[in-house]
Amino acid sequence: MAALRRAALFLGAFLGPFGGGLTAAMLPELGADFGVPTATAAVSITAYLLPFAGLMLVSGTLGDRWGRARTVVAGYGLYVVASLACVLATAWPVFLAGRALQGAANAFTTPLLLAALAAAVEPDRLGRALGWFGSLQAAGQTSAPLFGGLAAEVDWRWAFWGAAGVALLLGLVGVPGGSVRATGDARPRLRSAWTGPVLRLGLVAAIGWGCLAGLNFLLALRLEEEFGLGAGPRGLVLTALGVAGILTARLIGGAVDRLGARRCVLAGAVGGGVLVALIGVVPVLGVVVGLWAVGGVCSQLILVGVNALVLGPAGGGGGGAVSVVQAVRFAGTAASPVALTPVYHADPLAAFLAPAALLAAGVPAVLALDRPRARPWT
Repeated sequence: MAALRRAALFLGAFLGPFGGGLTAAMLPELGADFGVPTATAAVSITAYLLPFAGLMLVSGTLGDRWGRARTVVAGYGLYVVASLACVLATAWPVFLAGRALQGAANAFTTPLLLAALAAAVEPDRLGRALGWFGSLQAAGQTSAPLFGGLAAEVDWRWAFWGAAGVALLLGLVGVPGGSVRATGDARPRLRSAWTGPVLRLGLVAAIGWGCLAGLNFLLALRLEEEFGLGAGPRGLVLTALGVAGILTARLIGGAVDRLGARRCVLAGAVGGGVLVALIGVVPVLGVVVGLWAVGGVCSQLILVGVNALVLGPAGGGGGGAVSVVQAVRFAGTAASPVALTPVYHADPLAAFLAPAALLAAGVPAVLALDRPRARPWT
């Protein structure tokens, strides 16, 4: 049972980002069923992400206070209820409420699963474990539109039936018993997670994810306008980033353990900045696809490295710190389309060069602020 619960930690990593992108490929079908325009149907993504990111500002601390295992299981239970609400909804506001509940539920699972994982593995193997966790998050984000689109070919509700079934199984399995309660302070306070180092790690995650993996919308625009790819081929190209992250998960985790989390974050940011700039310039489709795939490796170096830092001495290792970093990360991802889409329409090259510069220069600058206090292993 212990091995099954540990495996459930990794499957839980898949469910969070999977839920967020589940409706991306079924927007026309949702609009037709509920009698709303496709543009309005896109609000189903926002309805999930807003409570997901907002509640993560406090969910980790509250979960540490209530008990991680109890909170995670309750989160899965709420996710089942929310998914069934989406299945049974006959009115658009009810469906949006179900999506919001899904996001709220996952806010109380994702950061606590990370903290539970850190408590369940040996410190010298934390990087490898976080590598697999990050790869499954990337898999969830990448595969959600595919599964949602396939379900919509028959009935979009099947996607939510499936999500409810997975959440139910995860809730029944639970999490490793050793992570039932957080270590340290018996009653963590919300402000204890809002420290300078934690917020700076959140900013690094926001830049790293929003300016690399979060640029899938920008690449999709370029693939359509400059290479003439249709929706199907565009979706296939975008999966390259997630697939590369999955295939290199073990190597990335091992690099974090051997070389240190800070070095890996820096390598991922600088390398990712170069790749993003090239993706906006190179005129050959095959090369662009290859660069995007390598970007998946860089994004995982940043994600796994940041998670290792926040779960170590630099971040305090608690669920509260993890949830704050993840909330800031998703806020950066959500801001990326809003900030860069107008730039792209004004100057496509500038839309790629701006995030490239933030990655290559901004991340090292933020990390440098904490360098005097860094531990040798970081």
